[in-house]
Amino acid sequence: MVDPRTSVIDERLKNVRNVIAVSGGKGGVGKSLIASTLALLLAKNRKKVGLFDLDFTSPSTNLILGIKNAKPVEDKGIIPPNVHGLRYMSIIYYSGDYPAPLRGADISNALIELLAITRWESLDYLILDMPPGISDATLDLMRLIKKIQFLIITTPSQLAFETVKKLTSLLKTQNIPIIGIIENMKTDDNQTIKNQTQKLGLNYLGEIPHDPQIENAIGDPTRLLNTKLAQEAKQIAQKIQRTQTTN
Repeated sequence: MVDPRTSVIDERLKNVRNVIAVSGGKGGVGKSLIASTLALLLAKNRKKVGLFDLDFTSPSTNLILGIKNAKPVEDKGIIPPNVHGLRYMSIIYYSGDYPAPLRGADISNALIELLAITRWESLDYLILDMPPGISDATLDLMRLIKKIQFLIITTPSQLAFETVKKLTSLLKTQNIPIIGIIENMKTDDNQTIKNQTQKLGLNYLGEIPHDPQIENAIGDPTRLLNTKLAQEAKQIAQKIQRTQTTN
């Protein structure tokens, strides 16, 4: 039996031009930082941007952006608050500081419910901070959001890139667009990840150097946008905009 909420999801997203899932093959690659930074940069470039934290196990974009008192408004669904020029939605509104130990069907049900009730209205970009790896949530989102595209984050680690290869292989079999791969936390001039990305036939969007000062910017978007990460991400954001539909 088809869940009637899935058709509601299509309606909620009909005026969202680009849905970008920021994903990684494994945790700890800086996915949430890059998702948050890209969202801020796109908004600063006068785009209408939403940020949706869908990492149920460890939502962190609220900490990165210093979001404390914002709350969604209930009006024929849920209207995300505007924070730092973004429309921001997260499970943190409902779970608070407590863990959300969901599994299996409960994860699917929670995802469908959040997607069905959230009113994004008109957006140029909806950035999804994805759960790590190939989880139930990732598989559900691939199924539920027809216009989804993936932006994949890796580190220079071969272990991290092995999981990326598995994720990209799955996406290709499902004919889901892959915008490209970003190499985060780069510490040297090694070109291994770039070369392997190109061998996979994917776009290598750029590298972001390891920045030991990034922790000092957590919770302060102004400082975050002045980090090395943001400086490199700005160039990557420009590449992404050239490949997307914003007209």
